[in-house]
Parts: sequence; structure tokens; C-alpha cells
Amino acid sequence: MSSVELTRMKHKAVTDRAALDVLLDEVHLGHFALIVGEYPVVLPIAVARDRDVVLAHGSTGSPWLRTLASGVETSLAVTALDGLQVARTAFESGMNYRSAVLFGRCTVIAETAAKRRALDVLTDALIPGRLAEVRASTAKEMASTLVLALPIEKWSLKVTDGWPEDSAVDMAGDAWAGVVPLSPRYGEPVASPDLRPGVPVPASVLGLSTGPGDHRA
Repeated sequence: MSSVELTRMKHKAVTDRAALDVLLDEVHLGHFALIVGEYPVVLPIAVARDRDVVLAHGSTGSPWLRTLASGVETSLAVTALDGLQVARTAFESGMNYRSAVLFGRCTVIAETAAKRRALDVLTDALIPGRLAEVRASTAKEMASTLVLALPIEKWSLKVTDGWPEDSAVDMAGDAWAGVVPLSPRYGEPVASPDLRPGVPVPASVLGLSTGPGDHRA
């Protein structure tokens, strides 16, 4: 497992695998880039880290997922926006972020027990504790689901977390400068219109917005 050298802004590179794991455990929306036919496409998808791989799943009917399953070269981007840098000029304003790109080929998790475990990992990453509150997936549901694993072997991580870099001339002016932190949080749960009366909000769902450590999207 190794990080890939950045071609620009190398001072923002982070080569610590632990920092990458923190990001992958925190952000569960990734974007796969791949070629389908003659065209480049980007596939947004839920992801979860499982030790040294990143898991993703979807319908076996998806042509894009089937392309990934064939073992083509791909990249996966995962980004957390942590705030805005508000500089004294529009030119110097920017974002505080952590952005990872993983490179490699996906493999299919097909063996029944391993596949079920991978889906459990994905579910628990998105809604911790939910598995104990719902029925197990049926054989038909399992058969219609494609589970992919991307190894965490080649990757890059870029982090910006500082203050605006204004010139001395602009710092002498009257414009405000600073950082506006951003921390995405879940809101209050909204029951489905077809929910049977009397069914309470379960602990797993309540925990998303009120439990220890609100989870990012």
C-alpha cells in the first residue's frame, strides 16, 4: 500500500494511511470514474471501508457497475468539505477540505457469506445498529445485488486546513477574513407516509442525529 505523489501543490499531500482511513470512515459518498463504451462517466455511490478495501454495492442490472465488476482500471474520489476560507479578495478565497483518490481495479465479492458480511459492513457504516432492527436480506435480494471491493493500495490524499493567504496590501484593508467551519449533520427523522401508526423511531435512526458523534453523509 502506497500513496501516489501529487503533481501540484505537493505541500498539501498527506501520506499517512491513518489519515486516509479517518476520511474513508467518515465520508460515505464516493465517485467512481471509468470509461463505459467510448465515454468517460462518473458514478456517485455509497461506500464504506472494510480494513484494506473500500466496498460499494448496487443492482446487478447496472451497466456501469458491471463494467467496474469486469476489472477495468478505475479511480474513486472521496471528499470532505470542512469549511470555507473567506479571504479579503475573491481570488484568495477557497475551501478547507480533505480529498482522497484511490486507483485500481474492483473485484466482485460473490461468495454468499462474504457477500452478506460486506453488505452488513455497508449498512452498519451508514446506519450503525440498524441491522439488529430489520430482517435479513432474502436470497432473491442478495442475488440481485452486486458487491464490489476496491483495494486500498494506490492512493493520494490532499488536505487544506489553513487560513486565507492574503497579501500585506490586502491585510491592511477593511475587508473581513477568516474561516467558516462546515460540519454536515443529520436533521430530525421524518416518518414515511405509509408507516404503520405506533411504530417508534428506532435507536439506530435516533443515533444519527442525537447519538455520540453525528455521522457525515
